[in-house]
Amino acid sequence: RLIVEAAQTAALPVHRIGLGTVTEFALYTTVGRSGLVSVIAALGVCLVALLAPRTASTTAVTVGLAAAGLTARTLAGHLSENPIGGMAVAVHALAAAVWCGVLAALVLTVTHRGQWARVLPRFSQLSLGCVAVLLVAGAAGALIRLNSPAELWTTGYGRLLTAKILVTAGLLVLAWRNRADWLPAARAHRASASLSRSRSLTELAIMTVALTFAAALAVAA
Repeated sequence: RLIVEAAQTAALPVHRIGLGTVTEFALYTTVGRSGLVSVIAALGVCLVALLAPRTASTTAVTVGLAAAGLTARTLAGHLSENPIGGMAVAVHALAAAVWCGVLAALVLTVTHRGQWARVLPRFSQLSLGCVAVLLVAGAAGALIRLNSPAELWTTGYGRLLTAKILVTAGLLVLAWRNRADWLPAARAHRASASLSRSRSLTELAIMTVALTFAAALAVAA
């Protein structure tokens, strides 16, 4: 992404842009520096995951690097000129990352019904807080960005935002049904590991659609 944005800024095809131009873009433009921070943070997370021992301090460093990488781009995005709006988008992105990321981690690591019975109630409490923060921060960012409700369907940004709101609403309905149905069954060891995995993958698929719209919003005019 950093290379593509550098090429667009220099009005050159990607295959013709040189290392010097990319370096200059990464060091001397706001968008370039934010992208560079994201790249460095991602590399740091990979190195810590591969080489560092599993300790509380390592976990804290990993979370910090991931948070920095996630928020760097949002703080230089479409609401960067408004401090409150930029902060709202950053908080919104972090809440979404925790909600989606932890669920993805559960799918990758939890394999037995007993494990789901232990971790799913804790995830449910975590996700409830994430959803609350996500909705408040997202609404704040939208109110700052839009001049009138009509822009939700008269502008490209507004239509993307409307699509994201609809997908997020569907996701919240599914999450609430899972909380009312799947959570009690899993806690009582009545839900199999395959059922829990299937429910999680369905939720993650819808999350992916919402995140795709969020990524499009970050670069929309």
